[in-house]
Amino acid sequence: MALLESLTGPEVLAAVNDAAIVLDDKDSVALARAATVGIARLEAVRFRALAQLNRHREGARSVAQEVALELSLVDNHAGAMVAAADALTSRLPRTLNLMDEGKVAGFSAMKVTTATAWLSDEDARAVDALLEERIADKNPDQVRKAANHAANTIDPDGAGKRAEEHREGRRLTLRHGETGVASIEVEDGPVEKVVAAYQRIDREARALKTGGETRTLEQLRADVALDLLLGGQGGASERSEVFLYMDLFTYLGLNDDPAELAGHGTIPAALARHIAGDGNSVLRRIVTDPLSGQVLDLGRDRYRPSAGLAEFVRIRDRECRRPGCHRPAQACDLDHAVPWQHGGHTADTELIDLCRRDHRLKDEPGWTYRLTPDGTLTITTPTGQRYDSTPPPLHRPRPAINEPPPF
Repeated sequence: MALLESLTGPEVLAAVNDAAIVLDDKDSVALARAATVGIARLEAVRFRALAQLNRHREGARSVAQEVALELSLVDNHAGAMVAAADALTSRLPRTLNLMDEGKVAGFSAMKVTTATAWLSDEDARAVDALLEERIADKNPDQVRKAANHAANTIDPDGAGKRAEEHREGRRLTLRHGETGVASIEVEDGPVEKVVAAYQRIDREARALKTGGETRTLEQLRADVALDLLLGGQGGASERSEVFLYMDLFTYLGLNDDPAELAGHGTIPAALARHIAGDGNSVLRRIVTDPLSGQVLDLGRDRYRPSAGLAEFVRIRDRECRRPGCHRPAQACDLDHAVPWQHGGHTADTELIDLCRRDHRLKDEPGWTYRLTPDGTLTITTPTGQRYDSTPPPLHRPRPAINEPPPF
């Protein structure tokens, strides 16, 4: 620990960041290079630490979630890092040594672990030996290509198996962007189906590109793909269900406070009003505490009947309550913070939303969940780290009527 503190201590950082030190171009590049070497070495230390944690826990699924919480990573990346750490410390020692020498970065090393994941331990070590002289100081794409080539060279008969395993790993991913946009992607789908799907989308998009169409071909492809996914025939607007949280004053255009789209995050007021003004939108009154912005009650004056307590908790929580997980509450399990069999009650003060994975995590040894009356959830991990989660307010706290507004 003393070594790590010396490498990242305030004295070192102060010396590097001293504004009085003016570097020429050569020294600037040299300093950046030296920092890159140091980062690679520290990443090797991190991989070894994660590998030890994983071994101590005997590969428990909850290790990735604990790493995600402690290192502020998304779950998928945390899981990939734990898997890479295990491979580097057991099957790929030469690649890990290159990190120790500052010649391979952690991201590049993970390209090697991915390329060799399908190999036996013996073949993985053979690939590791082949790559030792090929990947030093190479960029991640070069490392990926070299690793794939070496893996196929060591086990040419396994190429078909690798393709099969990749196809079995097909998945749909959702990535949230900024200012009201997101991306959806089918990863590792069967190439023949992906190509056929693209050709159909492209064909229908081109058919819509008539003289009066103002959208670009790229925009048309995106619109057609989304409409097809929503059950349409392509090109026509389709109805979908999303949950938008917006202050009444924002809806009326009296302010421009941002709104929130469940599972995505904040969106600009203008976009929120556009979504709310759609002909298929269903509006719903929610009563909040003006001083905290927390949900107190769901108004019953709405176009569709309430689902009662479950609906209240889902609207209050908005997303899975584990910090870092953004699965919309409408797609989560409703769970007792205190298990029913241990005295838990079915009440809004004891119910929380957890996605299926985090619902299962709650039952792993060493994980404890405590919910306070104000809705704060405290999660304690097997190593004793504590993380708090509080339902986000639907609006900023407002002063009492006779108090001046905050500045």
